[in-house]
Amino acid sequence: MTDRILILDFGSQVTQLIARRVREGGVYCEIFPFNVDPKRIADFAPKGIILSGSPHSVHAAGGPQAPDIVWQSKLPVFGICYGQQAMCHQLGGKVEPHEHREFGRAELEVTEHCDLFDGFWTKGTKDQVWMSHGDRVTAIPPGFRVVGVSKGAPFAAIADETRHYYGFQFHPEVVHTPRGAQLLKQFVHEVCGCKGDWTMRAFREAEIQKIRAQIGDGRVICGLSGGVDSSVAAVLIHEAIGSQLTCIFVDHGLLRQGEAEQVLRLFRDHYNIPLIHRDASDLFLGELAGVTEPEMKRKIIGKLFIDVFDEEAHKVGGAEFLAQGTLYPDVIESVSFTGGPSVTIKSHHNVGGLPERMKLKLVEPLRELFKDEVRALGRELGLPESMIRRHPFPGPGLAIRVPGDITREKLDILRKADAIYLEEIDKAGLYDQIWQAFAVLLPVKTVGVMGDGRTYDHVCALRAVTSTDGMTADFYPFEPALLGRIATRIINEVRGINRVVYDYTSKPPGTIEWE
Repeated sequence: MTDRILILDFGSQVTQLIARRVREGGVYCEIFPFNVDPKRIADFAPKGIILSGSPHSVHAAGGPQAPDIVWQSKLPVFGICYGQQAMCHQLGGKVEPHEHREFGRAELEVTEHCDLFDGFWTKGTKDQVWMSHGDRVTAIPPGFRVVGVSKGAPFAAIADETRHYYGFQFHPEVVHTPRGAQLLKQFVHEVCGCKGDWTMRAFREAEIQKIRAQIGDGRVICGLSGGVDSSVAAVLIHEAIGSQLTCIFVDHGLLRQGEAEQVLRLFRDHYNIPLIHRDASDLFLGELAGVTEPEMKRKIIGKLFIDVFDEEAHKVGGAEFLAQGTLYPDVIESVSFTGGPSVTIKSHHNVGGLPERMKLKLVEPLRELFKDEVRALGRELGLPESMIRRHPFPGPGLAIRVPGDITREKLDILRKADAIYLEEIDKAGLYDQIWQAFAVLLPVKTVGVMGDGRTYDHVCALRAVTSTDGMTADFYPFEPALLGRIATRIINEVRGINRVVYDYTSKPPGTIEWE
């Protein structure tokens, strides 16, 4: 069995980043809520345990604690931020609220050698770390020693190397701690002894066997959107069960330029996967006419999508399984450390839950993967790079990139502008450096002069953000000359736009929903 690391979630908004860092080292891991049944921990059979951060206090009523099995297991344990505080609180140390809180960048000074520092930190080293805590440890449990301090945390890094327990007040999982990934790698590989043999090839082979065992001789339907997730899921399932899979592609008329044709070409011509194409654009745009409130647009699109999908699904005789491109972040979010399992199943378009009346059993072959891992699996499966590298696209499509009333004319204008924008980014060699780029047709018109005439047309806003961890993001710093070329092309080639602006807004941690 592949080596495994368990991450216990106390509610930090960046817990997913711990898992990403561990998996980047070729080691499989999963995130469980702190109050999980201890039997699940035992059955998971991890080689080490990581305790996440949390917005809570160990002194608050109901403050999360690690289950006793963590300390009884004799496994290596790494406590991060609140995880360190819980470790100290439960093992005989002391944690107290403190008037000097630390949030943001801090300087760690290494005071003693530690196994996790091998190869990059020695006594006396000073390096940047990222802090986020109000309480702080004021006394460490028996058996521990201090190996690092900061201005606001006299016990910033502690270790009990006899039991292989480590507690850091800072967050090694975020990019703002430059050596953080190496600290986690040292813990996972050197302390826990994990081999790092979890690969996409191994995942592909194992998942194909799981799909065959689950489906048997049954039939599966899969909702295609044209995005990376559903495409990779469909190709993987097709490789496992062949013609037992039928894909349903609901075209709601809110896709990017040429997207519907690309989906049909790829799945019908290249992969020869049975595919039902339903052009429901008239239905969707008719229902959206006159609707301006963004959340109402989502609800309308969600309901219609479910109705149309359900209608087409009934045409597939004998289907008893529904395939979805659910990813690991969706799974984590549906099982909150405070809320318990969610009863809502996301549709692939992420605009609503699928009704119980469909009575289909779920097939979710990507539910253990993050987005970057899905892309790696897509390459392993041989999907074209043009599909794999595509920027994320929201389920409601262009409906939320046309603020205000939606019309066919506005959608056509936006599609052309968006296509020019993405084409120029790609030509400049920047597409893969950007997490997501898109155009928005603003609900305002301005007077402009073009040649010898005046115009009264739309304003187009351009957005491009970068992200290395999927949790924090910043605007992409385009060269003015490139922005100028893009704006000139859009104004010259897209009738209906006479002004282009660029959005320089950044996003703080935990708000990565770019639309």
